[in-house]
Amino acid sequence: MSLPVGLWLTREADGPVARRGAQIFTQRQWQRAVVALGHRLLAQPQQKWALCFEDSYLFSIALLAALHVGKIPVIPGHCRESLLQEQSSEFDAALSDSALALDCPVIQLTADDAEEADLAALPPIDPLAFVVLFTSGSTGAPAQVIKPLSCLDEEVRWLADRWGERLAGCTVIASVSHQHLYGLSFRIFLPLALGLPFDSRQVYYSEQLSAQQASLKFALISSPAFLRRLDRSLAAPDCRLIVSAGGPLPWRSAQEVCAWLKQPVDEIYGSTETGVLATRTRNREGELWQPFSNVAFSQDAQQRWWATSPLIPQAEGLQLDDKLQFAPGGFQLCGRYDRIVKIEDKRVSLSEIERRLLALPQIVDAVALSVSRPERNGIGVVLVLDASYDENQLTQLKRQWRHELHQWLEPVAMPRFWRIVETIPHNSQSKRAWPQIQELFYAAR
Repeated sequence: MSLPVGLWLTREADGPVARRGAQIFTQRQWQRAVVALGHRLLAQPQQKWALCFEDSYLFSIALLAALHVGKIPVIPGHCRESLLQEQSSEFDAALSDSALALDCPVIQLTADDAEEADLAALPPIDPLAFVVLFTSGSTGAPAQVIKPLSCLDEEVRWLADRWGERLAGCTVIASVSHQHLYGLSFRIFLPLALGLPFDSRQVYYSEQLSAQQASLKFALISSPAFLRRLDRSLAAPDCRLIVSAGGPLPWRSAQEVCAWLKQPVDEIYGSTETGVLATRTRNREGELWQPFSNVAFSQDAQQRWWATSPLIPQAEGLQLDDKLQFAPGGFQLCGRYDRIVKIEDKRVSLSEIERRLLALPQIVDAVALSVSRPERNGIGVVLVLDASYDENQLTQLKRQWRHELHQWLEPVAMPRFWRIVETIPHNSQSKRAWPQIQELFYAAR
């Protein structure tokens, strides 16, 4: 049975709630830790608390404690100090499992923070409570997304209805972060709502996946980037469910994963703003996406697609950035409208990259785009500089630029391909001439 978040502290079973390698955290330990932190937060005047955690167990404690005492959990999506300082107006204080140097109060948590003394029960969670998430906006700046808990609870009910039997007895492991909606829903809310244990550590490598305890069954929450790179020469763990989201999984990769893990991959289509919209089980190459129940799609006068759903708070629904093509039995994805691209299954804002480049002193104009290569996609940038530089100077400048950009951009958003020009190509309407810009990366060099 799927429990809404407001009832998680009432679960009486004392089995494992989370694992960290051989270490096991029980339901009772977790509940006491939530209550202990809740009482600490009650004594704090700050209202909006940024949750900046690498460890999912500690993140879940902070999330639930904040919700029970009426604080607003703000999930920035990362733990980088420079970006947190930039986003400081979004929160009043921070909870973290690392020692962040921020210009606001920071409470650092460890797994040993629960007090042994009995404490009074925490107040119930407000039915109108919400969490604050962020996603790349059309301007490149992080865009705030308000996600009501009622929507997260409803989403978990949908997932439990679809996969409840396959999830029974599983430990949830993930190669994706809990700091974004996909990981938050599937890695945190889903196991806690169903009373399933989850691993507090993110899986980064095939070796970590293969080294999972042989006696356990697993549900793997993953992405195409991770699944494409699996080392199938290793021993396969016992996965009863493999979920992928963040972008379409190539058919060949889906076949290879199924051959290794003995399960077809279940893909999810959705976004931070919409929650889950559709799913498909990859049994064949042209598998159509199947909308979840109560999700409806419609087109506006400009032929843009909109989605309405119980998971979308806006009554009018939300406009999608994806082009859809419907057929009997489902739909296919046919590209995107906006300047958000997917690199390694992560949303990367080309506008944000350009904004960061233009802040560097030597760069007077810049354009960023996604460049496809047989081995790997990456970001290409075309730059106009303030002066002429020789090859040695350019090599040194690129090194400096990478150092500066590393403070702001995720690794997948770092430019891999650089072109220096006198002027950015433009067409007769004074708009960027994309065919000529793209040719800069495909001409023989």
